[in-house]
Amino acid sequence: MKALKYVFLLLLLLVVAGSIYIATLENSYSVERTKVIQAPDVVVFNVVNEYKTWPSWSPWLGKDPEAKLTYGDKTSGVGASYAWKGDITGEGSMETLSVQKDSIGQKITFITPWESTSNVYWKFNKVDNGTEVTWGMKGDLDFMSKAYMAFMGGMDEQIGPDYELGLSKLDSVVNAEMQKYSVSVKGTTTHGGGYYLYNTTSCKIEELSEKKEMMMPKVAEYAKKNNITMAGPPFTLYHKFDEENDAVMFSCAVPVTEKVITDKGSDILTGMLKPFSAVKTVLKGDYKNSKKAWDATYKYITDKALIPLEEWPSLEVYINNPLNIPNPADLVTEIFVPIKEVPEDI
Repeated sequence: MKALKYVFLLLLLLVVAGSIYIATLENSYSVERTKVIQAPDVVVFNVVNEYKTWPSWSPWLGKDPEAKLTYGDKTSGVGASYAWKGDITGEGSMETLSVQKDSIGQKITFITPWESTSNVYWKFNKVDNGTEVTWGMKGDLDFMSKAYMAFMGGMDEQIGPDYELGLSKLDSVVNAEMQKYSVSVKGTTTHGGGYYLYNTTSCKIEELSEKKEMMMPKVAEYAKKNNITMAGPPFTLYHKFDEENDAVMFSCAVPVTEKVITDKGSDILTGMLKPFSAVKTVLKGDYKNSKKAWDATYKYITDKALIPLEEWPSLEVYINNPLNIPNPADLVTEIFVPIKEVPEDI
């Protein structure tokens, strides 16, 4: 009987000692992880800021794909929210409280397995090779939460690995987002032609992108310097594209409202396109997908038994500027391949 009393006394002492230990632990916690993602900060920011992207990279939702999600009236920006309820994730909600150019502040509320509220924060810093993304959470722990975490190794031990997994998945989602593209052949149309300023050269096909990046700004700068009004987006004229001999002759151009007499000796010249029939294709996405758009255009021409005008230059028109479009998936390019006059039944 005495032995049993000693056992109870020992257990009581252990409970008291454990309670005292738990009571001395910090009432607050902070967990933070950082990863560099090779993507523009705006692109990463937009993915995180939109709650409808979270199921694709959230480490917890990934473990509970059957969880029921409900979204608020807003899913991005201040006031955006979503809630979840699942067998593994429990029940809770997330709300965006603040949005700055380089940070997002959120509140996460858990209903089950226990009730708690914490502050979640994101920081996005530009670095040389992309964006340094920091994901963190801060909050307070009640006695029972502290007791549980004391036995589980602490909040950092429990949540940190999930944050690391989430950031890795976010990296994959962001890069997949930038790889998206679409090609749409719009069919036959009439290009209105018009005057344009241009410079021209020839090179190996593999040098084409580099040459265009050097030449196009010079034409635009000439127009700006001489107060010449541009009549639309810049474009490339392909005069000759010889894959067999790895050679291309092309011009970088900007449309203008009227004929311009350029400076004597300048490599910037004035050209004029008469209106012409063409097959038009729209590429939405990175320029590296241009070949797929050109292939689709020529397939359409073949399928429709159209006849291309090989003596007439084809056009690649850049509707928006990559300097202002951080996500290459949002770039828009229009392709015009000249054809002989379209039959009436096409």
